[in-house]
Amino acid sequence: MKRYRADLHVHTCLSPCGDLDMSPARIVRSARDRNIDILAICDHNSCENAGAVIRTAAGSPLRVLPGLEVTSREEVHILALFEKLEDALAMQAVVYANLPEGTDRSSFGLQAVVNELSEVLDLNDRPLLDATALTIDQVIEYVHRHAGLAVAAHIDRQGFGIIGQLGFIPQDIALDALAVSHRLPLGKARRKFQEYRRFAFITTSDAHRPEQIGLATTTFLLQKPSLSEIARAFRGQGGRKILT
Repeated sequence: MKRYRADLHVHTCLSPCGDLDMSPARIVRSARDRNIDILAICDHNSCENAGAVIRTAAGSPLRVLPGLEVTSREEVHILALFEKLEDALAMQAVVYANLPEGTDRSSFGLQAVVNELSEVLDLNDRPLLDATALTIDQVIEYVHRHAGLAVAAHIDRQGFGIIGQLGFIPQDIALDALAVSHRLPLGKARRKFQEYRRFAFITTSDAHRPEQIGLATTTFLLQKPSLSEIARAFRGQGGRKILT
């Protein structure tokens, strides 16, 4: 077993609210500088830049997981984390099919699709900040169908957090974990939300700018830096666990 420091919610320049400096090279360099072992790329309703970050990190100790931050019909943000890029892309196809059409392109910022050289390949013209037509339960179902983990994002935030939007977390919801923002340490989060102690808690940076990467991290005890090992840590199986 080994300790792995993870930041499982990082945006790129694809997210319209993300800084244009969030290129694959800058993200990988910032993560390495902050001694992060596992990074998950979770742009809003898309994973088009995840492959470029994975390729940029190839050959380094940094493990990059592809993911999306999906906005449900209820305007709740759910992190969809995957082991394989093809599974993330399959989830992206579901999300794209459920985004609204006819949105005014001028109403949201640049959504740059880039390669590992930080060259702009395209500008995504979908309304990535909008809510999908998928309910929370449907988002989770599709994530699991594509071998992913579903984590409720920044539950301590009023905006787009599941508690802020619904007022509570449903008893029968199939989430794999709950994430809190850098504003709330894990120990305090577990005490504040003790009625939800049946879930694993993690903390993430939700980085939109390079200097925010690693602002909050979760340390896992795992055999290797993989999604399947993180899933076992969420469940406390086989000695895998969340340390801090």
